[in-house]
Amino acid sequence: MHRFEYFAPQSVAEAVTLLKERGDGVRLLAGGTDLLVHMKEGGLHPSAVVSLHALDDLRGIAFDETSGLRAGAGELLAAVESHEAVRSRYAALAEGAGIVGSVQTRNMATLGGNIANAAPSADTAPPLVVFDAIAEIAGRDGEREVPVAELFTGPGQTVLAKDEMLVAFRLPVPAPHTGSVYQRHTPRKIMDIAAVGVGVRLTLDGDAIADARVCLGAVGPTPFRATEAEEALAGQPANETTFARAAELAQAAAKPISDVRGSAEFRRYLVGVMTKRCLGIALERAGAS
Repeated sequence: MHRFEYFAPQSVAEAVTLLKERGDGVRLLAGGTDLLVHMKEGGLHPSAVVSLHALDDLRGIAFDETSGLRAGAGELLAAVESHEAVRSRYAALAEGAGIVGSVQTRNMATLGGNIANAAPSADTAPPLVVFDAIAEIAGRDGEREVPVAELFTGPGQTVLAKDEMLVAFRLPVPAPHTGSVYQRHTPRKIMDIAAVGVGVRLTLDGDAIADARVCLGAVGPTPFRATEAEEALAGQPANETTFARAAELAQAAAKPISDVRGSAEFRRYLVGVMTKRCLGIALERAGAS
């Protein structure tokens, strides 16, 4: 590992100032589960590392029946997975956070880190997208908000400026009779990244679908909403025929590549199978809510 400067700011303002001053060579350290691996083995040689460990403003999970859920970007994935409000109201997010890496990883890795890395396979991205989550961002020019669905621009790339950092994520209160789910397929059962990830949220109005979100991961350069599938669900009866049509449209929207995790053809096939399965699970959960 190459030499680097280490900074431990005591406030968000101090952290963003360091980002501005240190320029292209600086990297943020949250959980370190990706950064340190890349520094040791991946050829990444930052000139400076800015630790976020002392920033209490990045931690905490709170739920309110009016404003919804707010989760700090520095909150551990293990805490997100186990939080009662997340598990009961935002099941897809609990499921996404609960399958990242190992138990040890989830007790080090942060929600913000999983998103800021902008991996197309990030397991918390589809859940945040289907709940219309908003990212709170701090920078030298002040604070701004960006929908998580618009945060990613390419593999490893986001709309964050070099002197900006994620502070928190806000998720609105789910409507009554809403169910959600996140599932992924991996070549290995554990300690692997998704070959396909599917997040779904359904809101029912009687026997019909009032609103729907479908987000796909690992089958494009960024996690993305399958909007044509969503449109095919809205206002339609919640049944197998509707779900089969939506699954076909999600499959058509997928643009996977062939790699060690599977061929493009196989991964596209999985999108259809998994989307239909997830819609059925979300329907069951919506009926129980």
